[in-house]
Amino acid sequence: MTTNAAGTTSYSVTVQPSGRTFTVDRDEAILPAGIRQGIGLPYGCKDGACGSCKCKMLSGTVVHGAHQEKALTAEEAAAGLILTCCAVPQSDLLLESRQVTEAGALPIKKMPVRVASLEKKSADVVLMKLQLPANDAFVFRAGQYIEFLLRDGARRSYSMANAPTEGAQVELHIRHMPGGKFTDLVFGSMKEKDILRIEGPFGSFFLREDSDAPIVLLASGTGFAPIKALLENMQQKGITRPSTLYWGGRRPGDLYMDAWVRDFAAANSWLSYVPVVSDALPEDAWNGRTGFVHKAVLQDHADLSAHQVYACGAPIVVDSAKRDFCASAGLPEDNFFADAFTSEADKQ
Repeated sequence: MTTNAAGTTSYSVTVQPSGRTFTVDRDEAILPAGIRQGIGLPYGCKDGACGSCKCKMLSGTVVHGAHQEKALTAEEAAAGLILTCCAVPQSDLLLESRQVTEAGALPIKKMPVRVASLEKKSADVVLMKLQLPANDAFVFRAGQYIEFLLRDGARRSYSMANAPTEGAQVELHIRHMPGGKFTDLVFGSMKEKDILRIEGPFGSFFLREDSDAPIVLLASGTGFAPIKALLENMQQKGITRPSTLYWGGRRPGDLYMDAWVRDFAAANSWLSYVPVVSDALPEDAWNGRTGFVHKAVLQDHADLSAHQVYACGAPIVVDSAKRDFCASAGLPEDNFFADAFTSEADKQ
């Protein structure tokens, strides 16, 4: 613990095995302090709902703010695990986190953006492209997300669906949540050339390129967005690790870019595609795989011990996949990378 000339107390946090150290102000959670200082801690929702920021506290004490039981169970807390997004240090800390990057996180910026296009891909999904300022570089990893800064101070998070390119646009896939503060606007009065404000990039979901393990990509609904970014990134970099995409929806129309995936797989022999529908109706004339999308993975892969899995979508899908893949198919927990799409209702 240190106290500066202004009388402000701060605590030192050291992260192993990297050995990186940063300071956290009194009454501040660990994660925002780490993000501010360029420490590449793992995280997802930043709201205590997804559990992506969970890590081991080797020494020290913290007080947790509000969070969901599924993100950190009582048993996990008793074993010394903490959620850095809502854990406030009460002393200097020593943490263990496998995902801290030596180079640190990418610069996080706030900037105005212009709506370049709005394209309806299904009854409840819009593909939005945003034009970034031409004079302000925006660097991100495929799989990360941005936050829209709304006028009342609220924020809404969306994964970028394209790989970083020389162009100054990002692509988002936005599902309509009736009554949603932001999505009602997108599906209602929003139009091309409107100006919005964003901040980013955020998140620790991106392809680990230091491995040649075969990959299972698992998406539900608009969880396909960051998976699409990963696929484009692999194509750009010439990464040809054997990969299989399992994309699940309730009905065929929920696979709103099915034709894009089929064309991409046809052009890239390293990718296989398995669409899965859980609640097809007779009029859908669906003759493909049915049931829960993560169960389809287990039907095809009894042994995942040598794989990496990248899962995105509804929290129940991501949580079920991690539990069953690790318990039933031998997937090491360290090889499961996820981005659970927590809505405002989920966070509440």
